[in-house]
Amino acid sequence: MVIQVLFPSLGCRMQGYLSEIDIRSILQLIELGQRTGELYLESYGSNSHQPLGQPLDGAVINPPSWLVFVANGQLVYAGTTDNQLDRLRDHLHRYGIDQALSDPSITAAIAAVNSLEYGTLWALLEQHLLTPDQGRAILSHMVHETLFDLLSLHHGAFVFKLSSALSPQLMTHTISDLVAGLTQQIQAWHQLHPHLQSPDQCPVLLDPEAFRAGVSDQVYQRMVAWMDGQTSIRRIARYLSRDLLSVARSLVPAIQQGQISLLYGVSEASPDLNTQRPAPDRLPRIVCIDDSPTVRQSVEKILDGQGYEATSIGNPLKALGLLFQLQPNLILCDITMPELDGYELCVMLRHSTAFRQTPIVMLTGKDGFLDRVKARMVGATDYLTKPFGSSELLALVEKYIGPGDCNRPRPDKLLDEAIEDEFDMDFREAPVAQ
Repeated sequence: MVIQVLFPSLGCRMQGYLSEIDIRSILQLIELGQRTGELYLESYGSNSHQPLGQPLDGAVINPPSWLVFVANGQLVYAGTTDNQLDRLRDHLHRYGIDQALSDPSITAAIAAVNSLEYGTLWALLEQHLLTPDQGRAILSHMVHETLFDLLSLHHGAFVFKLSSALSPQLMTHTISDLVAGLTQQIQAWHQLHPHLQSPDQCPVLLDPEAFRAGVSDQVYQRMVAWMDGQTSIRRIARYLSRDLLSVARSLVPAIQQGQISLLYGVSEASPDLNTQRPAPDRLPRIVCIDDSPTVRQSVEKILDGQGYEATSIGNPLKALGLLFQLQPNLILCDITMPELDGYELCVMLRHSTAFRQTPIVMLTGKDGFLDRVKARMVGATDYLTKPFGSSELLALVEKYIGPGDCNRPRPDKLLDEAIEDEFDMDFREAPVAQ
């Protein structure tokens, strides 16, 4: 695929594959052009070369992805698109205010528009739970961490799109300085092989006495609690507010002497935090919100036939209230709907504690790559491209809530009958759309 760089009067778009241009060059082009906008990147496997924006192996794979915000060629913020707050919580732990994230008021409205992590950081600043200096220290560390990963990435796709600047801005970073410093760190990191292979490895202390003899009491007291085989090197660096390379280097002598071993923690082995298994006494429940009767009927027919309890709703405004009664294990939500679109509905649900962890899958059009970017930004768990077949839908549903059970007794239909008239839902069966 030839890299496309378009500069029409109304905007700019650059897209391509990392096999054709590396991330360092992309960032340099943005800096030289003094561009303002968003750079979106997806990581692909080394042997894949999918059409840009199309999911791998059908429609259910959710590859790692990142967003980088720039203003006038300066980097403002960079992070993943998973809308998790674990990284921010790690930094707040150092200041003793990580519990503040349990307060729903912390999630400001800006968080749903741009980035949950960035918006939440601003909310903490606005509520004077963080000082500006603390906020800048956290933001700088997060930007360096993200760029460390991106500059190590060699297989993937990217899109840069002009847009208004991320606002408000806490600080900006000079791209050329960042890239130069991080390139040296990445080269030094590779020299630590084979002792260290991944920032996600978790040290476990095998010989406490020998380790204690080789370090100061202060270092020992700070490090020993985290060498439990469950805290990654990256998280330790966050807790200490130090760069990843310096923390990794400090561990190498103890690793070489057999005082420390490295494991992959549970969180890295099982990264799917959004899986919501249903209670054992009921069928897995899925709600499909789509204004197309054909899509709703097809989804119900496919899922009901495979041992799931499927309910479809055509009006998104009415769906918002009904979801609290149904308490689904998974929500399928169309993007383009009248009165309330899928983005707005997803934001509202994510602001409720009842749906903060519920998998929300957006139904996107065939050419809706930028729709999928925005879906991740507002908190969607995954996406499914229309038109889709039964195998694609079932694979995605099973990924998040497990298999259905065709042998389990069907649930009581009184709820369906009660809400059908009020919410104008259609429960008739229809042929599956191909």
